[in-house]
Amino acid sequence: MTGFFIKKAFFDGWDNLISLVLLNLGYLVVLLAIYGAIELFALSVAAGLTLLVLAVALHSFYTGIVSVHVKEYAWYKRPSFADFTAGCKQIWRHALLHFGISLILLSLMILIIPFYLSYGSLIPFSIAMILFWITLALYLAMMFYYPLASQMPGDKPIKTLKKAFIIFIDNIGFSLFFGVYHIVTLMFTIFFATIIPGMSGIQLSRQVAVKLLLMKYDYLENEQQTTKKHIPWDSLLFDEQEKIGKRTLKGMIFPWKD
Repeated sequence: MTGFFIKKAFFDGWDNLISLVLLNLGYLVVLLAIYGAIELFALSVAAGLTLLVLAVALHSFYTGIVSVHVKEYAWYKRPSFADFTAGCKQIWRHALLHFGISLILLSLMILIIPFYLSYGSLIPFSIAMILFWITLALYLAMMFYYPLASQMPGDKPIKTLKKAFIIFIDNIGFSLFFGVYHIVTLMFTIFFATIIPGMSGIQLSRQVAVKLLLMKYDYLENEQQTTKKHIPWDSLLFDEQEKIGKRTLKGMIFPWKD
């Protein structure tokens, strides 16, 4: 499943490359807001903090809308601009919770954990380590939050968050791999000046991951005698394999050689 996830995430991104680039341009506004907040801190802490909170809110809401939009790419569809605007109505409640959790994560990483580490003694250091692992678990679970919100739109935000934690805990190995995958993707994003694959590409990969994981749970629900270690991924992914086809990186760049 992991190998096919990498393949599908890559080719889904390639097939929708121009759209992803356009979506990534929206994140430049978020980056500008963050940069402005950093500059404002030198003049006014209150003004800088206010702009930073607004930047986090903008990131949460825009990412939610992008997530709903790129979900269609994982289903081999081509959504329109009208679908993009409709995503705002679908996701705004989940975006509010995402915004709150993002503020908690930022506070833990920027303020609280460094505060305890600054003491340099055993007990504060232990508290900092506990908070670090809590922060990491929360971040890894949040990778599945928006995809679940868009693929299961009937769920309320808290229910979606619970399911995100269930998927994270139930697939701890894949979640850790997925975290590393995000780091690698982010490195490519920085190298290509946030244009590709960018945050929209990351959101697409999350949609692909959740789509495949939900296929597993649908199968287990119908075949209750089957254990998680004996899932027939070849048959489960047969239709997906057929839709992607026998494509290679060389064939994309030099199609005449295939």
